[in-house]
Amino acid sequence: MNRLPIVGVLGSGSEPHEEKPDPLGRWLAYEGVHLLSGGGGGAMEAVSAAFHRVPNRKGLVIGILPGEATESGYFLNPGYPNPWVEIPIRTHLPKSGKQGTDPFSPNHLNVLSADVLIALPGSSGTASEVALCLRYGRPVIAYLKSRDDIPNLPGKVQVTSNLEAVKWFVREEGL
Repeated sequence: MNRLPIVGVLGSGSEPHEEKPDPLGRWLAYEGVHLLSGGGGGAMEAVSAAFHRVPNRKGLVIGILPGEATESGYFLNPGYPNPWVEIPIRTHLPKSGKQGTDPFSPNHLNVLSADVLIALPGSSGTASEVALCLRYGRPVIAYLKSRDDIPNLPGKVQVTSNLEAVKWFVREEGL
C-alpha cells in the first residue's frame, strides 16, 4: 500500500494572509497529499479550509495541537483545533511562538512528521518552526511576498513568491 505524502504548512496562527494559503491549499488537495499544520487559526486555518473544500480529495487535514496535561486534566490551547482539522493529534506540549524551539513545543512533531514543509507568512512561531526544519535537515521553502513576511527568517531558507516554484520544490523534495 502506498501512503500519501505529508506536506507540512507553517504560518501565522492569527493572521490569515489568504493571498498565499488559498491557492496553496487547493493545489495541495488536488496533488493528492495529506496537509499537516499546527491546527490553529490564521494562515493555518486558511490553508486548511482551502484544502478541505476541494471535492473528492484523497488527503486529510491533520493538526498537531498544543495542549497541557495537569493534575486536574488535559487542556487544549485556546483556539485549537480549527474547524477544518479532520485528524487532531493532541499533545501535552504547550509552548509556541517565541518558545517554538523549546523541547515542550509541538513544532518538533510538525517538522519531523512532514515529508516537505512550506512556510507562509507568520511571526516568531513560524520562524522557530523554520529554524527547526534547518536543525533537523527537513526540506523547507518559504512562500512569501518578501523575506520580511517572517521576521528573523534564517538566511539559508529559499524564498519565493511564485506558486509554480513552490510546486516544483514540493515535487522534487517530497512527492
